[in-house]
Amino acid sequence: MPLTVKCPTCQTEVTWDETSKFKPFCSDRCKLIDLGDWAAEKNAIPVKPEFDPEMLDQLGYDEADFFMDDGSMDDKKQ
Repeated sequence: MPLTVKCPTCQTEVTWDETSKFKPFCSDRCKLIDLGDWAAEKNAIPVKPEFDPEMLDQLGYDEADFFMDDGSMDDKKQ
């Protein structure tokens, strides 16, 4: 029995084999809808933040200690 999966966009059953041109999607339309969602940042891979701003506050640091006026990193203070 061939493996079937649900299209991530519309939940239609898709047979997972060589004939499934858009797998895991059922169609080019569903594939493009998913791509658009990623481009619009509706989907995201969770990441751990580099630092916790609240922890910096608790330690007595100010954001100005880490960033220049334009918001970029200040290499001179490291």
